[in-house]
Amino acid sequence: MDFLKPSRYVPMNRRRRIYEGKAKILYEGPEPGTLIQHFKDDATAFNNKKHAVIDGKGVLNNRISEYIFTQLNQLGVPTHFVRRLNMREQLIREVEIIPLEVVVRNVAAGSLSTRLGIPEGQQLPRSIIEFYYKNDELNDPMVSEEHITAFGWASPQDLDDIMALAIRVNDFLSGLFLGVGIRLVDFKIEFGRLFEGDMMRIVLADEISPDSCRLWDNASGDKLDKDRFRRDMGGMLEAYQEVARRLGILNDNSSSQPSGPVPVN
Repeated sequence: MDFLKPSRYVPMNRRRRIYEGKAKILYEGPEPGTLIQHFKDDATAFNNKKHAVIDGKGVLNNRISEYIFTQLNQLGVPTHFVRRLNMREQLIREVEIIPLEVVVRNVAAGSLSTRLGIPEGQQLPRSIIEFYYKNDELNDPMVSEEHITAFGWASPQDLDDIMALAIRVNDFLSGLFLGVGIRLVDFKIEFGRLFEGDMMRIVLADEISPDSCRLWDNASGDKLDKDRFRRDMGGMLEAYQEVARRLGILNDNSSSQPSGPVPVN
């Protein structure tokens, strides 16, 4: 399939909706084996117990994720990303999502600090990979490799591929953000199975953005990620704009004037 061939754009309200999550909607793609990933302005935390709409967040996440996935593709990391279609949408390959959230931690923060009593901000002895079962009703519980293989969510070979890719992504992101004065504390990624004829391979899916990464300013320690929303710190959109600006992808046409969060009951 020629993914570089321009496809006729179909307005969002005329497309078949495949799936809607907290921050994104997936629509049927223009060609078999493709989907359109639409980034919403919704901000959620604590398994959707906290929810607001922040104008412009989806635009920023789309641009940041596009930038990162494009570079990963160029480095030979297999991903579902094909290209950005507009300010809020991407063309992606359709994959079978593996029901795991893969968290890579470089610095103690969040639930790791809470669980193990490690002061937030302490550098870890080495990067740590954790797995969480994707299930909102169960609040995405942490699981072991034994659980994953016993219940058939992924095979031992799948896990080997996932961990190898997670390490490559961590190495790339750590260097990318360090180069613009940002400390990569931790991040969450997801993977899927891409079927091409009789062949199957594990590819990086979902998104990489300040929604899914903990990013701290290297000099001041200021948080430039979704923790600003989780912890009622304010300035979430401005923090995302700062990340985009440092990566060199923010311009007057891609940024929205912040109107502040709109609580959703």
